[in-house]
Amino acid sequence: MRLRQLRHRRPALAAVAATLVLTGAATIQTGASAAAAGCQVTYAVNSQWQDGFGANVTITNLGDAVNGWRLTWNFAAGQTVTQLWNGSYTQAGSQLTVTNVAYNASIPTNGSTSFGFNGSWTGSNPTPTSFVLNGTTCNGVVDPTTPPPTTPPPTTPPPTTPPPTTPPPTTPPPTTPPPTTPPPTTPPPTTTLPCDIYTAGGTPCVAAHSTTRALYASYNGSLYQVRRSSDNTTRNIGVLSAGGRANSATQDSFCANTTCVITVIYDQSGRGNNLGYQGAGGIGGAVQPAVATRESLTVGGNRVYSLYINGNSSYWRDGHLTGVPTGAAPEGMYMVTSGTHVNSGCCFDYGNSETTRRADGRGTMDAIYFGTSCWFGGCSGSGPWVQADLEWGLFPGGSSSWNPNQRAFNSKFVTATLKNNGTTRFAIKGSNAQSGNLYTLWDGSLPSGYNPMRKQGAIILGSGGDCCIDNSNQSVGTFYEGAMVAGYPSDATENAVQANIVAAGYR
Repeated sequence: MRLRQLRHRRPALAAVAATLVLTGAATIQTGASAAAAGCQVTYAVNSQWQDGFGANVTITNLGDAVNGWRLTWNFAAGQTVTQLWNGSYTQAGSQLTVTNVAYNASIPTNGSTSFGFNGSWTGSNPTPTSFVLNGTTCNGVVDPTTPPPTTPPPTTPPPTTPPPTTPPPTTPPPTTPPPTTPPPTTPPPTTTLPCDIYTAGGTPCVAAHSTTRALYASYNGSLYQVRRSSDNTTRNIGVLSAGGRANSATQDSFCANTTCVITVIYDQSGRGNNLGYQGAGGIGGAVQPAVATRESLTVGGNRVYSLYINGNSSYWRDGHLTGVPTGAAPEGMYMVTSGTHVNSGCCFDYGNSETTRRADGRGTMDAIYFGTSCWFGGCSGSGPWVQADLEWGLFPGGSSSWNPNQRAFNSKFVTATLKNNGTTRFAIKGSNAQSGNLYTLWDGSLPSGYNPMRKQGAIILGSGGDCCIDNSNQSVGTFYEGAMVAGYPSDATENAVQANIVAAGYR
């Protein structure tokens, strides 16, 4: 988003006409290979427009566990893949080969993995009819590797000894009643966290950031890095245990009697989409890193720190080569922020942004905005609101007109979500992060001139997309956690993420 609204808008760019050829997902299912080989492949076209389409492919392993996979198929009408996520691909003529990346190489028996892609087509876009996994044609049948035994059955007749005639014992069953101790009331431990939930829903995280807790149950790495002013050394702040809260004691000790700033927010997804501050000593730019100790809070009873942006701080990463969706690829995202630390400056965002760090036109951003800015005027109330920063506008709904379904979220902790299929539809939701369900603010068509989207695949946190090479950030806000996913997450998945956030216990 541009930092200032101009009175005279630049002429609208010519939009490519987007025609939804398929009214529903085109799905085929076949079968794949391992030691005992067999699987099911689901190929779904989830969006289609003039000369382009998006598809999702899910592999379900029905045989022995697979560690490393390679899936091939042929396009019948000359379709070409232009971008693929959650895998690596090569295309030779009509044949496409997709191989795993490091984090999805293993598929257990009855487990699944998925990847998505954008492609181009001319004339027609038929669904592939045959898939081959690890050299075996998928046919839906589990092929055992051990042949059945050929030894003939024994010819010895069964024994003729009659059964014993002794009657069974007549001892009555014990009369002692079962114990009356009630079951324990302690809830079972949480085994899934937000990015586990997204993965289970077929929309895996491509970036996951937090200063408060792990976003995967298995994550045991660093959450963020701090730098102290006394000697300019840095320290990584990790979690107390796998899937746990931030180890704030490490920061307290390291930053005692000096000032610390947050220099890096690490990506938990394994893709390396770490966010660095846009200033000298960071990734370069004109702003400063946020002070690390401005706000402490508790999550699940553990003391932690937020990323508290009090103006003139911003974090960024060019992720277009490391899984962040580009072009019209579908994506979703969420963040937990604060409804009590906001302003109307442009623009407290988290999400997809320009790799150029400039305002490059309609559809080049796809980010959550949270604050009190009323970009197009005519707003009802004073906010703060969850809106969509799609570049050249903060959208409360499907147009520049005020969306009457909007509402303010001024609780201490706020959940904000955005999802966009890239061609026809987007949805904005919000909620109190301490209780309740997500409230749908908008679920409908994209604004005119924004279909298809033209996302560039960078990640922005704390500012608009054209900050901060040579300009400052005007917005304030607080970031606790958030993630970006490949694909269009279901409502059920988003509801489960919200439930997990509530259960985390932000206080």
